[in-house]
Amino acid sequence: MFKNLYKDKKILVTGHTGFKGSWLIAWLKKLKTKKIIGISLKPHTNPSHYKYGKINNGIKSYILDLKKFKNIKKIILKENPDFIFHLAADPLVKESYKNPIKTWETNLMGTIHILESAKFLKKKCVLVMITSDKSYKNNEWIWGYRENDILGGDDPYSASKGACELAINSYVKSFYQKSDTLIRVGIARAGNVIGGGDWSNDRIVPDCIKAWAKKKICKIRNPFSTRPWQHVMEPIVGYLIIGQKLYENKKLHGESFNFGPGISEDRNVSSLVKEISKNWENSKWMIASKKIRGTSEARLLKLNCDKSNILLNWKSILDFQKTAKLTIVWYKNFYKNKFNISKTTNEQIEYYCKLARSNNLKWIK
Repeated sequence: MFKNLYKDKKILVTGHTGFKGSWLIAWLKKLKTKKIIGISLKPHTNPSHYKYGKINNGIKSYILDLKKFKNIKKIILKENPDFIFHLAADPLVKESYKNPIKTWETNLMGTIHILESAKFLKKKCVLVMITSDKSYKNNEWIWGYRENDILGGDDPYSASKGACELAINSYVKSFYQKSDTLIRVGIARAGNVIGGGDWSNDRIVPDCIKAWAKKKICKIRNPFSTRPWQHVMEPIVGYLIIGQKLYENKKLHGESFNFGPGISEDRNVSSLVKEISKNWENSKWMIASKKIRGTSEARLLKLNCDKSNILLNWKSILDFQKTAKLTIVWYKNFYKNKFNISKTTNEQIEYYCKLARSNNLKWIK
């Protein structure tokens, strides 16, 4: 897969202890990457995929806050990576209302610290900068947002991600635009990601799992909000494809790409809960009666992924039902045998690759 591009490379991942970051590390290990370096805070949940999935085995890990620019620069220059995948962020809308300064500093300044540090590299390096579908100014259109639509957001998290996009564009145009630049930059905007190994607060799947594992009723907020739900492996593959394409050809330098399910696969929160409950015995839920004061989230969010389909040959291959089933199977295996959950992660990666081959996708061997 990926033409063995990553096999002999040094790859740095920020946010490697997090949900998506840990899945990316698992993929890189399957690709037999030469050296994997991680920069992140400690896992913010217990349990965590990073710990029980044995993600830390065989990688070099720096437990460090992205707001510490001098330390970040020092590590990047020392490790001299071929690729940087920047996933680290404060990712929760509700938490951004509680501590907006922290969200802004982590998301915006953390991104700038990566971009600024890369200026001092003396070798070719690809930066894959992961932002969010919430970077878009959300007018709650029934059609999907395209990469050239207006960016922006009302809540602190969404606004900070939109600001990250402005910072990335500024660095590309101001410092990485010359024909002889050694740095190539790509931007990835993913939809709402679910999958095994996420125990974050105020996310619908973790909320359900944590309640059901204790045989409790899960309280559902915003049951009719529609989101582009997708399994975590879908955007992870997209990130790897962006990295490959940029390394081989600079024509996509500075471009952004959406990664989400097919439009017909979008579902509301209530539909997602009903689907995942099919594979969890005695699961119960109820609609929360109170709305959290001072917070607001969009009711409708959709992505158009035509650009990724055409230029990257990427497409979503897991439908809504497969996405839900893979997610619940992972959690059920965890609660049955948490100390061998890395096997489940690897089996799901292999299943995804098999499915990609059956779909004749060019990124897979």
